[in-house]
Amino acid sequence: MTLQKNRLQLITLAVIGVLFLTAVQSMEPRDWVITVMRGLSVGAITFLVAAGLSLIFGLMDVLNLAHGELFMLGAYVGWTVFVRPDTFVDVLPLLLLLAAGLLLTPLWESLLARLRLSSRLARFWPWLALGLSLAVLATAVPRYSISIWNPAVYTESPITYSLALEQGRLVLPEAPAANPLYLLLVIFLGMALFAVAMAGFRQRRELGMRPTAVARRPLIFAIVLLVLGLLVHFGNDTLTAGLLNIGTTWRFFLAMAVAALVGVVLGGVVEVTMIRPLYSRPIYQLMLTLGLGFIIIEVVRSIWGRPEFTMPRAALFTGSGDGCPATSLADLLAHQCSTVILFDGRLRAYNEIFIVLVGLIVLVSVWLVLQRTRIGMVIRAGVQDSEMVEALGINVRQVFTLVFALGVGLAAMGGVLAAPSVGLSPDMGTRFLLLALIALAIGGLTSFPGAAAGAVLVGLLQQFIIKYGQIGINLPFLAEPFKPSPPLVPASVVLLMVIILLVLPNGLFGRNE
Repeated sequence: MTLQKNRLQLITLAVIGVLFLTAVQSMEPRDWVITVMRGLSVGAITFLVAAGLSLIFGLMDVLNLAHGELFMLGAYVGWTVFVRPDTFVDVLPLLLLLAAGLLLTPLWESLLARLRLSSRLARFWPWLALGLSLAVLATAVPRYSISIWNPAVYTESPITYSLALEQGRLVLPEAPAANPLYLLLVIFLGMALFAVAMAGFRQRRELGMRPTAVARRPLIFAIVLLVLGLLVHFGNDTLTAGLLNIGTTWRFFLAMAVAALVGVVLGGVVEVTMIRPLYSRPIYQLMLTLGLGFIIIEVVRSIWGRPEFTMPRAALFTGSGDGCPATSLADLLAHQCSTVILFDGRLRAYNEIFIVLVGLIVLVSVWLVLQRTRIGMVIRAGVQDSEMVEALGINVRQVFTLVFALGVGLAAMGGVLAAPSVGLSPDMGTRFLLLALIALAIGGLTSFPGAAAGAVLVGLLQQFIIKYGQIGINLPFLAEPFKPSPPLVPASVVLLMVIILLVLPNGLFGRNE
């Protein structure tokens, strides 16, 4: 019964497998090994973008068109931590205190509910608090000094700092004068006033809401973030020196973690403030996320500049000399070689080994979370019937926020992973978003395994077309091998998507609606 029900899917997968084997057999072993590994590398990065989109769309029916730009923002954040740790340390106290002030919102909501202010007073005082908070922040934040680059001057631009780190002669500029403590406290006060205003607006929308107990968890988090912010402020120089001394390998892994965390936080904020009020208006969601993407692009251009530049690889992937290129995984780790020999083909340790390994780890980890944990069970049930999950007493809003944040976090980490391989540019997010959408259409919009399968197919097809553009394809009735031109690379992916959707309208692993 199962075979009969899925015979069209199985036939399609069999045809794809036969085409893949045919393509491989017409190449030398070294050529097809390199091509396959490069395809898996592109597929792994595409998967990190597509996986988040799949989770978000499957559970929330939200197509986040800013997902690619958040992927791109993660790459730039990771570059900052990796190349300019002094800038990261300078910005960190500011971000921690802003977050601490915002986390006080549940406290103010509880206190306002106990005060039972009149409706007349509730009409204007939140606006007064909002105006006061914005005035305080607009006055204090611009006075906060940060050691940063200047994209308008080449010798002080991100390009120059990347080249200096790659050549081992990075010298950070002299740090500005330390920010006074009172400035940080004023910024915290401004954000606390902003939280009061947000609580006031909610009270005005929900007049007569009952007093509730003060939520301890946000209050504890706010205190922890406040203390951390002050500690980083006082230990600025020590922390910066420590990040420089740990070496580029550990700093790169830190950059991946920080970018993922920033993505999680931004994803949660975007879902709560922009997506949640528009769940019943999908067209407005598309327009809002599309506009958010353009805003992120302009922010990146204003801070990091418009030119494309590369992110240096960590020392773990740049070794040369004795023992290199490596001939085994043990040699690769022992000598930290930049390349490894496999089937007489030379593979790049970062692009074709590390990226594929990270993609595989993320795939297995997310699959285990979805299949073996309670939150995974809730997410899978929500994909099938979110209304039933809500009827069981589960806080679906929190699950939505968590999934949205997780999806953006995966994309942001993917941006850091892609930066040393494809470089950083303001349009890198748009390119990978398009690939991720095609991968989702091929694999199935709401299927997590489909996102992985679609991403791998997209990556392999691209790399095989590129390779055949070099060596040519022997076709009947042609005297010379046919060499696909570069424009056929993206066209081939779109053509694959069209063919699969004509045969399987829901994709390879999509479910019937």
